Amino acid sequence: MALLELEGVVAGYVEGIDILNDLRMTVAGGSVTGVIGPNGAGKSTLLKTIFGFLHARQGRIVFDGREVQSLAPHALKRLGIGYVPQGANVFPQLTVHENLQIGSWVYRHDRARVASMLERAYVAFPRLREKRRLRATGLSGGEAKMLSVAKELVTDPTLLLVDEPSAGLAPRIAAQVYARLLEVRSAGVTILLVDQNVTKAVEVSDYLYMLEIGRVRREGPRQAFADQLREIIRDSLLGA
Repeated sequence: MALLELEGVVAGYVEGIDILNDLRMTVAGGSVTGVIGPNGAGKSTLLKTIFGFLHARQGRIVFDGREVQSLAPHALKRLGIGYVPQGANVFPQLTVHENLQIGSWVYRHDRARVASMLERAYVAFPRLREKRRLRATGLSGGEAKMLSVAKELVTDPTLLLVDEPSAGLAPRIAAQVYARLLEVRSAGVTILLVDQNVTKAVEVSDYLYMLEIGRVRREGPRQAFADQLREIIRDSLLGA
């Protein structure tokens, strides 16, 4: 069953210049849906539009049966959408624990609920519990990325938007981040994953979309992409 649907979405940063062009996409509940494509295809713009940092000029974005294309990020977060941007989205001068508290800010008046959310984050990311009193500046790149993910998960999102989870990370650390994301999916969170690492995206996704110039060029289940992996890697890096 579709949790998220995009129908004819047009969006961009400058009036008259569209990055997404009549984009159509469906994300099934409980899945990992991967989005790949060459630089400039509109992958990150897609996530920013879903999360309300950009508003669609045309089209509909439907989340859990409700149109949400006109909502602001804080309203979408309350509905159950989390967003992990590229890089480490943390406050470097705050401790790990303080960063997680900020992640749960929308529920700050329910102290018991916040405490429960923080405890679940530490269970999911034991390394962060060990460093809870350390400032984020003292974290490794992989730990900072895990904190970025954990900060979004404390609010128990139904849908998690993740942009380039392995960017700038060593392969071993990137593998740990992907493993955590798959654990999150196993816990019932739906993931929409934008990734330049085509091989890994195909490995972890149930269904994939390839974007090119703001449109869906190719889509299908994991196996369909795996069977043509060399061609898909070439097209994702260079375009058609």
